[in-house]
Amino acid sequence: MTDLVLVRHGETVWHAENRYAGVSDVELTPRGHAQAAQLAAWAAGAGLSAVWASTLSRARITAEASAAKSGVALRTDARLRELDFGEGEGLTSAEMTERFPGARAAFEADPAGHPLPGGEDPHAAAARFVAALHDIAAADPGGRVLVVAHTTAIRLALCRLIGVPLGEYRRLFPRLDNCALTELRLRDEGGRAALLQYNSPIGAVR
Repeated sequence: MTDLVLVRHGETVWHAENRYAGVSDVELTPRGHAQAAQLAAWAAGAGLSAVWASTLSRARITAEASAAKSGVALRTDARLRELDFGEGEGLTSAEMTERFPGARAAFEADPAGHPLPGGEDPHAAAARFVAALHDIAAADPGGRVLVVAHTTAIRLALCRLIGVPLGEYRRLFPRLDNCALTELRLRDEGGRAALLQYNSPIGAVR
C-alpha cells in the first residue's frame, strides 16, 4: 500500500474573485508562494518518498520547494492537471450565470452529468487522474508521496476512489483549501482506498 498526500496548489491571482482556473496557467500570489514555503516546511519532516505535481505551473511551483526539502526530484504528470472548464475558464459563477444561465444551472444541479459548455467530461477527468495516482502508487509501494494538483480534479478522484457518485463532489467536498492536506491510503488489492484525512490545515499564513 502507498499513502498519497493530495494538496491543492497555493493561492493564485484568480482566487480573490473565485475565477475558474482550469487549464489556464495563472500565477501564484505572494500568499500562494508563502503557502508553498509552509508546505515545504511540513514536507521536510513528513517522511516523503516522492513528490509529484501537475504540469500546470501553479502546481509545479508549489511543489518545487517541498521536493527540495524532501531530498527528492520533482516529477510531473499531465494527467494530474485540472479540468478544462471550456467557456467557463476565467469566469466567476455570476458571470457564467449571465452568459449561459441554463448550462450553469444544469452544472450546479449535476456537475458530473452536465459539464460547463465546451468543458472536459468529469468522468474522463476522474479516470485519468485516478490512473495517474495508481501509477504513482505502484512506482512507490510502501511510500508516502506528496501529489500537488487542483481542487476539482482532486475532489472528483476522491469520489471515484471511495465509491460515491461523481456528481456529489461539490456537496460532499464543498471546499479544498490551498495547501491543505488530504491523505489517501491506496491498497494493491482491487485499488481500494481509505481516506485518512481531508483538508487538514498545516497552519495559518498571514
